[in-house]
Amino acid sequence: MSQGGARLHRALDSADPAIRIYLLYGPDEAGARALAGRLGKALGADVERIDLSGDVLKSDPARLADEAASISMFGGKRWIRVDPAGDESVPAVAALLQAAAAGNPVALIGPNLRKDSKLVKLLQDADGAIVQACYPPEGRELDQLAIDMARSLGLDLWPDVAQRIARSCGGDRAILSSELDKLSLYLDAAPDRQRQVSAETLDALGAGIDEGDLSRLSAMVFGGDPAGTDSEIARLESEGIEGIPVLRALGRRALLLAQLRAQVAGGDSVSRTMETAGKAVFFKERDAVGRALGRWTPEMLATAVTRLAEAERQVKTPGFVGSALVNDEVLAITRAAARRR
Repeated sequence: MSQGGARLHRALDSADPAIRIYLLYGPDEAGARALAGRLGKALGADVERIDLSGDVLKSDPARLADEAASISMFGGKRWIRVDPAGDESVPAVAALLQAAAAGNPVALIGPNLRKDSKLVKLLQDADGAIVQACYPPEGRELDQLAIDMARSLGLDLWPDVAQRIARSCGGDRAILSSELDKLSLYLDAAPDRQRQVSAETLDALGAGIDEGDLSRLSAMVFGGDPAGTDSEIARLESEGIEGIPVLRALGRRALLLAQLRAQVAGGDSVSRTMETAGKAVFFKERDAVGRALGRWTPEMLATAVTRLAEAERQVKTPGFVGSALVNDEVLAITRAAARRR
């Protein structure tokens, strides 16, 4: 049985020294990573993060307890993130629970674990451990999440704005957090300096909300820049943005290009098509979209839409592990555009 969310948040935000292990499991992988990131933030700006995986712990079960007890070379604080973690980590986690000293907290990210998994059962009643199941928020819960996250940044979201932002981020907490950070920066908001965000404010800011934090990737993919795409994928992954949100953002861009390309096929020039696109194209992205229109054919765009939809179907298949399939598909689409130079 998972622990209460309030207790988890208090422990993470205070880096509670009584808690040595956090297990964050379930299908909301981005949400689990965002929660783990709160622990790192609570430990301070100079904290050192040690990244391990379940496979590493399987081959060296003593490694986790050793890292938890070790002291940083520079004397600062440390924490350990195991991502992904599965039942192969049970011996290592058991050794940590039995260790006399464990000054560095551990966060385990288990996207493929279920409540009857061995690791969950090991930790659910263990002293010094908190277990939390993570599921993607939906509907009103997602809207409320956006409102609560915004409030902590000094933003007062109108209900329709919260819904718009939340839906545009596909339920992905990492993207939602990034978008709210942008709004807070644009409006010079802070917890003691509240700023109200209406739909008109959002439109006036032109923050590119509907594309989330993926507009650069979309421009590189449909602009045929494989090196830039590869680099941007790595950046987004480091922020916990990957998988379905990436595929959906690219799918939206492909559909937009297909609609605009149909107008070009009907006799309008690319420049005329862009002039009449209105709010369908965010003004900061007009140049990139215009260049892409000259590169992509209707047939190519139809193929890209199909491939992106199929990749999302495969990602949703039970037992799917890793982001290699998504990355390969995105790069394949980018290379198709590159060949049209």
